[in-house]
Amino acid sequence: MTPSARLAAAIDLLSEMEATPRRPADAVANAFFRERRYIGGGDRRAVSERVWAVLRHWRHIGWWLEQVGAPATPRTRLIAAMQLIPRPGEAPGALFSGDRYGPAPLTPAEQDLAARLRGQALADPGMPQAVRLEVPDWLLPRLGETFGSALEAEVSALAGEATLDLRVNLLKTTRQEAARLLAEEGIHAEETGLSPWGLRVPGRQPITATAAFKAGLVEIQDEGSQIVVAAADARPGMRVLDYCAGAAGKTLGMAMTMQNRGHIVACDVSEPRLEGAVRRLRRAGVHNAERHLLVPGDRWARRRAGSFDRVLVDAPCTGTGTWRRNPDARLRLTERDLEELTAKQADILSTAATLVRPGGRLIYATCSVLREENQDRIASFLAASPHFRRAGPEPDCGLPADLMHDGMIALSPLRHGTDGFFAAVLERVD
Repeated sequence: MTPSARLAAAIDLLSEMEATPRRPADAVANAFFRERRYIGGGDRRAVSERVWAVLRHWRHIGWWLEQVGAPATPRTRLIAAMQLIPRPGEAPGALFSGDRYGPAPLTPAEQDLAARLRGQALADPGMPQAVRLEVPDWLLPRLGETFGSALEAEVSALAGEATLDLRVNLLKTTRQEAARLLAEEGIHAEETGLSPWGLRVPGRQPITATAAFKAGLVEIQDEGSQIVVAAADARPGMRVLDYCAGAAGKTLGMAMTMQNRGHIVACDVSEPRLEGAVRRLRRAGVHNAERHLLVPGDRWARRRAGSFDRVLVDAPCTGTGTWRRNPDARLRLTERDLEELTAKQADILSTAATLVRPGGRLIYATCSVLREENQDRIASFLAASPHFRRAGPEPDCGLPADLMHDGMIALSPLRHGTDGFFAAVLERVD
């Protein structure tokens, strides 16, 4: 594709995203490219990079459009992005070429927009703080409660580029051997500093095409998610429940720490997600896991009350800790979403607690940085659940010694180089 054709595709993709604002951008993009198989891999990356630059700086661009009195459309957002985040040798007048596969030439109003934004900095001192930080106005005070004086630095880190982390599958190999095999395929990986099983790969690498991935030696998993697995401390011979398993990423990790011995159950309300876990479990060589679909009126949990040594609740949440990967999630999130999610978290936590045996542990985790979903949720649960208390980590569970405080872990990109994750370890005392 020509540069003009790539720009036209970016306009089309951004238009589809704006037409379905509640749908995740990556899902829209995947469908967009599936319907246009003539767009090759390099072109897909170029189109996506241009669109994601707009998503990452959505409020900045919108503020500038408002300042110059221009309507906010996919075309004007991309024109503004080209001026505010310039690339060497690129000018809107040349790319809006009117060629067969390119976008129509700039209108007089668009030419004026480009001229007025030429040379302007993306960030302006007159921008409100929420605009500078690319967050909804209503969410800013809540982020302030979480981060305090470090608000600007922490939220700026959430807007950065995400790392590409791998979890080595100790059922099949060692961290050193996995790194060596990846290096043979041209992928250099460094050991992570927090997870004892992690490798970090620079940039965007084709991990799923490697022999190491296909053989189940490594899985793509953020280091923060690996830390949640370590906090669960599932051991050989235990009965373990992954209550909100999704596609079973943490199930895989716990099966590994259990050395394929004992029994682990992966539950979820989504059948497609559980079906997607089958291939991952098989590839990883996991033999001690089963899946269970949770449906309304299901008596499965009642029949298994008090029977698990470990119950992991990876709760549905706002995903504020994953903004590096999903910058559009900031645009979709509403105050009502947060209210509905906290109510759902309370219900799930209450049900999951009944499944823990005396002396067993309940691990609550989110990929959120908000106190309402994390520390406040645990405080409310403990106030209503006298049979549980916060628990410290076991000495050999794999967690760095200073990572957990009062039974809780709070990770962030700024302080730990991971996604934003929270985990609390609670023990049933009778």
